[in-house]
Amino acid sequence: MRKKRTNDPEGVRRRVLDVAADSFQARGYHASSLGDLMAAAGVTGGALHHHFPTKKALALAVIDERVAAALLETWIAPVLAAPSAREGVRAVFEAVAAELEQQGYVRGCPLNNLAHELSLADDEFRVALASIFAGWRLAIADKVRDDQRTGGEGGTDPDRFAALTVAAYSGAMSMAKTAQDAAVLRVCLMGLISSSS
Repeated sequence: MRKKRTNDPEGVRRRVLDVAADSFQARGYHASSLGDLMAAAGVTGGALHHHFPTKKALALAVIDERVAAALLETWIAPVLAAPSAREGVRAVFEAVAAELEQQGYVRGCPLNNLAHELSLADDEFRVALASIFAGWRLAIADKVRDDQRTGGEGGTDPDRFAALTVAAYSGAMSMAKTAQDAAVLRVCLMGLISSSS
């Protein structure tokens, strides 16, 4: 009896995005061949190209649908839900450091990794990545402004605190990846909190 073929275009698209996001994070965009991605996702070239006509289109979808979503889940939502911006930032640094220590290795920040590799390679990549960074800074700055409306963070410049937070985290993740040691996240957090209080 022949196995019935199921048609699940959304499932195929999701699987390709997941595999590509993982490969770009682990190996980088340029080192991830379409052949390897197809094999890992278990799809044909036709199925891949139906959803993503080019490797660039696939990367832009990964940036938009995986990297931006991960940043929202890891950073923006926890900061917005925290009692204050400062407490949210502290909680995120601590949570990421703890997760990396449990994992036992550091692959770096997906946004940072792609920004380092692709920002000078192509303007569309640069604009897509810059937009995510801008949204990240804006979310933190807006949370500081909310804190100020309720009487907190009186001496804090929201935009400067947000830029410093994003820069400290991005730099800390790059150093943690290079050293394969998440402890640098906590060191950078202490520096960030003490210098911006």
